[in-house]
Amino acid sequence: NGVNVFQRIPACEITARYGLTPDEYILFLSRLVPEKGLKNLILAYQQIHTEKKLVIAGGGSDSEEFEAEMKKLAGTHPKILFTGFVQGTVLEELYSNAYFYVLPSDLEGLPLSLLEAMSYGNCCLVSDLAECADVIEDKGVTFRKGDVKDLAKKLQLLCDRPELVEQYRTEAADFVCRKYSWDRMAERTMELYRKSLKTGRKRK
Repeated sequence: NGVNVFQRIPACEITARYGLTPDEYILFLSRLVPEKGLKNLILAYQQIHTEKKLVIAGGGSDSEEFEAEMKKLAGTHPKILFTGFVQGTVLEELYSNAYFYVLPSDLEGLPLSLLEAMSYGNCCLVSDLAECADVIEDKGVTFRKGDVKDLAKKLQLLCDRPELVEQYRTEAADFVCRKYSWDRMAERTMELYRKSLKTGRKRK
């Protein structure tokens, strides 16, 4: 995966549709499947003290059963919002105006949503799964995978420390766009093909 440079845009549609304003929500944006860690995120969020909303954006992957389970877990919490699948301007506005982005995955490849969140200049909180931690390096915050208590602790830390969030924001976009530019990803892909060809010739 590679990533483009994105320009942040003001909150218009997300304010009209969901009542969301800049820096007043934490963003989870992904397919709603168990391996993305959403259950732990909801449990952790319910333990912290903040006026920030938790926005859960994305649709169910194969069935609506897990999504229904997560909505039941969230209950009637006034600050947890499920938007369903989003795209276009709404997607861009959600990335552009989040206080920070969270991806508590238990299993990943190379998450495109994480690359996009950083390219919009977001502070990111991710599990210490190698596929996430290796993306952000020291330009974001990690928690112990599957540890609800540690996730709650890091959520609270970022809610209480806007200056820390801003620090990570200032570094995120340039860092991820250099590391995962499409030109660099194309070159790395070509390197793999070249190595494969050399290995194939040696075997012959």
